[in-house]
Amino acid sequence: MSKTAQEVVGAFIAAVNAKDLDAALAYVADDVEYENVGMSVLQGKSAMSEFLGPFVSNAERVFFEVHKELASDVLVMNERTDRFFLPGGKEIAIRLMGIFEVAEGRIIVWRDYFDTASFAAQMAG
Repeated sequence: MSKTAQEVVGAFIAAVNAKDLDAALAYVADDVEYENVGMSVLQGKSAMSEFLGPFVSNAERVFFEVHKELASDVLVMNERTDRFFLPGGKEIAIRLMGIFEVAEGRIIVWRDYFDTASFAAQMAG
């Protein structure tokens, strides 16, 4: 039995939380569109991996906390706080709204909407 869209996104988030980027990427289509709205649009699994890789590997711990979620057969929308716990006790916490489109058991579109100025300030500080 194939996974629902909500199960696919849940498994993806669980793999990110485990800092297992390879396992997370198994739930992503090769031609995925990944967008941090207001920052960049990345095309393809390798571009997504290159962008996310340093965040995951440089963090001591990663936790994507889902606060609320709504799902259909092909769409998952969630309100989350993505936390990256860095060496030296620094934490980057990004409160956001995420939208995932799923087809054939893979994430084909992932968009996150968040305050880019807050994110930039946290990265700089």
